[in-house]
Amino acid sequence: MKSSPVNQAWFYLAPTLLFILLLVIVPLVTGISYAFYDFDLLSGTKEFVGFEQFKRILDEDSLFVSSLINTLFWTSASLFFQFSLGFGLALLLKDGFKGIGIIQPILFIPWAVPSFLIGLMWVWMFNPVTGPVPYALEFLGIMDKPENILSDPDHAMWGPIIANVWFGIPFFTIMLLAALRSIPDEIYEAAKMDGVSAFNTFRYITVPLIAPTILITLLIRAIWIANFAEIIIVMTNGGPANSTQIIATYIYDTAYQNMDFGYASVISIALLFMLMIYGIALGRLRQKMPAYV
Repeated sequence: MKSSPVNQAWFYLAPTLLFILLLVIVPLVTGISYAFYDFDLLSGTKEFVGFEQFKRILDEDSLFVSSLINTLFWTSASLFFQFSLGFGLALLLKDGFKGIGIIQPILFIPWAVPSFLIGLMWVWMFNPVTGPVPYALEFLGIMDKPENILSDPDHAMWGPIIANVWFGIPFFTIMLLAALRSIPDEIYEAAKMDGVSAFNTFRYITVPLIAPTILITLLIRAIWIANFAEIIIVMTNGGPANSTQIIATYIYDTAYQNMDFGYASVISIALLFMLMIYGIALGRLRQKMPAYV
């Protein structure tokens, strides 16, 4: 007796569904459940406290509020410069030029460097004793004298942002370059024959046709950046004076420095909720686009 196509489909989907259940759903549910318990790791006990820790994040935790503000700045600034510079490089690389075979692999090197080494490298770059950045900033008139901005609470966040931008540009370059090269040349040739200017070609042809790729890359990268704590931990560890403390690093400190896994889970749920809202907003924006985009 032959099995139905539906049964065959479930048979082939079973390994993937099992993988998602064991490595995504079970850890997620377990992590969320931690938010309802107060853990004592020394005695190995836990006490059910219900929504008590959720009240704490709303009523008492000023550090969460400042971390949230820092997270919004960290994510938006990193995303803006990564996208802008990555898009610019993709446009330059689209049509190719002499020497592109050498230049293109060099542009993608940051994506291959481990984030821990990126943090260490940029700490060295911002150090006025060992690095050139403070002297470059003095030469440009941005600073009065060579100083380490990582030790200045007013400007310390720009250090990890610059490092993160350097690291993330290749992602947008690769994704947007693939989207640009997927547009048929015949469309551009027809626009040129009709006398459409280069700006209007970019505005009304290029951007609409790669809009889905732009949205998905912005969605993926924003979630990635908001959860990306390694560079900040290596470069500033959230300091000075919590000026570079984002929610992801706050979760790390709460769980592994203060050993408060219950409250760390509450903060994680708050971050998950905000990222879900961001994802839903971009999804709605995609649905409102014309059908041909």
